[in-house]
Amino acid sequence: MNKAVGIIPARWNSTRFPGKPLYLIAGKPLLRRVWEQSMRARNLDAVIIATDDMRIGEAAFDWGAEVALTSARHRSGTDRVAEVARKAKNFAYIINIQGDEPLVDPRLIDKLVEELRSDRKIDIVTAAHPFANVSEASSPHQNKVVIDCDGNALYFSRAVIPYPGGRSPDVNYLRHQGIYGFRRKTLLRFVKWKRTPLERAESLEQLRALENGVRVHVLVTAKGSPGVDTPEDATALEQKLARAKRRSVS
Repeated sequence: MNKAVGIIPARWNSTRFPGKPLYLIAGKPLLRRVWEQSMRARNLDAVIIATDDMRIGEAAFDWGAEVALTSARHRSGTDRVAEVARKAKNFAYIINIQGDEPLVDPRLIDKLVEELRSDRKIDIVTAAHPFANVSEASSPHQNKVVIDCDGNALYFSRAVIPYPGGRSPDVNYLRHQGIYGFRRKTLLRFVKWKRTPLERAESLEQLRALENGVRVHVLVTAKGSPGVDTPEDATALEQKLARAKRRSVS
């Protein structure tokens, strides 16, 4: 069994942006843009949208997506993904694709699958990239990661890591991009573990894996894809797409 599935968790209720998955960006729902990008990944055998909301489910079904209805009690997208993965026994690798990153790179998804297939010692793989603007590293809304010499995560934090005490010009601050590749058995173990002390302190669930001794490999890419957390982010993305369209026809 060597199949991989991409699962996109989507919920309606968002504190800062209710109804975000179906918010129109340049005439197309945000979630549909994520799904279309994911469908371009060559190493995925299926792409499933996991949601507890019929508005999202019906819309996604209408544009041709495979939809799995899940419990409304999940605390995180990872829990929602795991519910689908638990039933999808014919998939060895699960890619958890964030539903608010409409420019997610299909090539990155393919690389995550390749890493899991090529190295049996990797149970979880994720991605990071250097900050385009170093000043953004100080924002607690931007998650950071530091890695060891083999590309494995040492720690994730909302704080600036490493601490810029020496003001070394060699410090490369990495923004963690919230996309994950799991071996199916690792994902099902992960969601059974209780929340850990560092996870609670930072409100970052990936620390649960590190605290339980799971190796998290980090693919460092040149750049990442922006997330949409607020209506303002959606407007900025719409403007970016419009500029790109104008350049392509000029």
